[in-house]
Amino acid sequence: MPHDAPQSDTTKVFDPRVLRRALGNFATGVTIVTAHDGETMVGVTANSFSSVSLDPPLVLWSVDKRSGSFPVFQRASHFAINVLSMGQIALSNRFARPHDDRYAGVAWRAGQGGCILLEDTSANFQCRKQQIIDGGDHWILLGQVVEFEDNGRPPLVYHQGSYSMVLPHPHREQANASAVDKSLRGRLADHAYFLLTQAVRSYQQSYQPEQMKIGWRPSEARLLMILDDGPCRDMAALSHDADMPVHAVEQTLTLLGSRGLVRRTEGGYELTPEGCTQVCDIWALAQRHEAQVLSRFDATEVAAFKRVLKGIMAT
Repeated sequence: MPHDAPQSDTTKVFDPRVLRRALGNFATGVTIVTAHDGETMVGVTANSFSSVSLDPPLVLWSVDKRSGSFPVFQRASHFAINVLSMGQIALSNRFARPHDDRYAGVAWRAGQGGCILLEDTSANFQCRKQQIIDGGDHWILLGQVVEFEDNGRPPLVYHQGSYSMVLPHPHREQANASAVDKSLRGRLADHAYFLLTQAVRSYQQSYQPEQMKIGWRPSEARLLMILDDGPCRDMAALSHDADMPVHAVEQTLTLLGSRGLVRRTEGGYELTPEGCTQVCDIWALAQRHEAQVLSRFDATEVAAFKRVLKGIMAT
């Protein structure tokens, strides 16, 4: 056999939890895909939506083969992709888990082929179902867009198991304070929204890599810090406090449990002694980073700054 002959592929078995963690680096939007087969209305939260072609206009998404909603999608002639807006986290959570009547109290209207259009979304796409493709443990649904609406609302984003939001990228590196001053001209120099978004970007850009160095993804660290306040029995409350879907909270708790950091008791999920040790390291890093970033300001300025931030959050 020639030395440069290709070697035969072998199927490598991955730990699904670790693979999911790596795939979480790819940020996506959040959608609720809906359909109506003439008898039953269904809707599922999905971040697998993707554009396929502009001519003809084709899109796809995938649904777990274990989903009880799939038979309706299989029978329905159309489905709708509802791209959620930034303020629709509760709606995403509602359609992400089993519910007796997902549509109770939810504003919607009928689209083509009986598909269901949710109100206050960023966009929606009404699709004629074209094909269902076998994709491992999921079914891939290909559809042709027959109508759409672009509502222009800021979208909800999903990254590393947590909900997120879109912030403008500055498209430049800031070396020092004087460079920042020179880069802010005209009205932007005093515009609160612009300054806040750039401050968040700068803080996050320096903090998250340091958190990763000690082995923590943002969603994992967030759950450990929440549980540091005591056991949490209510999964919905934990999902709300962490800004994560219930299924992502469950997956992260399973991962943390496998590492001996979290356990489930009659009182709910709680930190183990090792988890308490690890969360102390996370808090120590957070405090060191805050002290470093705010070291140029005196205590009075820092206190006033935090009061302003809390006041904005309360509006």
